[in-house]
Amino acid sequence: MSNVKRIVLTGGPCAGKTTALVRIIEHFSNLGFKVFTVPEVPTMYSQGGWSYLTPNPKLYYEGELAILQTQLALEDSFMRLAETCTKPTFVVCDRGTLDISAYISPDMWIELCQKCGTTPNELRERYDAVLHLVSAADGAEQYYTTATNSTRYEQANEEGLQLARDLDKKVNKSWTGHPHLRVINNHDDFDTKLNRVILEISNVLGIPQPIEEERVYLIELTGELPDCIESEITQTYLVADPGVEVRLRRRSWGGEVVNVHKTKKRVSPTDVLETERQVSNALYESLLQQADPYRSTIRKTRRSFIWKGQYFEIDTFHEPVSNLMMLQTKGVAQQEDVNFPPFIKVIEDITGNKQFYNYNIALRR
Repeated sequence: MSNVKRIVLTGGPCAGKTTALVRIIEHFSNLGFKVFTVPEVPTMYSQGGWSYLTPNPKLYYEGELAILQTQLALEDSFMRLAETCTKPTFVVCDRGTLDISAYISPDMWIELCQKCGTTPNELRERYDAVLHLVSAADGAEQYYTTATNSTRYEQANEEGLQLARDLDKKVNKSWTGHPHLRVINNHDDFDTKLNRVILEISNVLGIPQPIEEERVYLIELTGELPDCIESEITQTYLVADPGVEVRLRRRSWGGEVVNVHKTKKRVSPTDVLETERQVSNALYESLLQQADPYRSTIRKTRRSFIWKGQYFEIDTFHEPVSNLMMLQTKGVAQQEDVNFPPFIKVIEDITGNKQFYNYNIALRR
């Protein structure tokens, strides 16, 4: 298997992907990496005369098929180029194959995959990481513009903003289950958003990162959640060396299952190195034999959603504890306020409280 990492940069309209790509190339080239970038295929076809808005269903279908075929071919070609390099290298895809599913019906998506001799799960496994940049239409409306993309049909009015928000959520949902899906929030300062992209790619490349505490809160729900991604999580900790945390997670949703093996190792008092890999069902069952006898299996329901440009996860625990609901922010800068949704009542800020770390919740009493 190739050691070259393949990373997807995706998101809704006006999310900052183009600027992020420039920053990625500059930053990692200065560190000695060769960065290959796969161009955005749907834009190539739109600029070539094809349109999502065509009233001709056959033309629409053939266009989507061509986009998927071209995306696969281009990615594979760039990967072959990258594999010939003698210096460290990685490939960044301006959108990935699963983005296509956000624009078409589920039946058409399955049919297109079959025509290309693949499956949604196989496509998901092509990528080492997926970075979803949230559209400026959600939480950073003052920066939303169509000027940077002549083919964008979500205009900068309230109707267009809502279309952009909806599309952003569809694109995010299309990548559900990827073991390294990271949602990059909007921020008051766009540089903060770009720095988060650099940090996440550094993590994928195995560059140790500063230890960060995501903000965590005990909460109650006081109203209905918006459209969210709901999944069931089974989490087992494995026997590991001192200073190393090894977690085996099974995530299931909509009839699909993804298993992820994650290792977290402190390499210094301030830095941590994390590695993730997807494992087959057979290997998952085998690894369960290494379960830490001093820790119980955690079972919980996770609901993920974007609210005013910020990404949240709500975990409702079932085992080994119950009546515990925690909200975790993802990528909210230290100096920024959390945009708590009105349907959430915060009971207590438990950020940094080791009692509520999953690793400790699992500890057998």
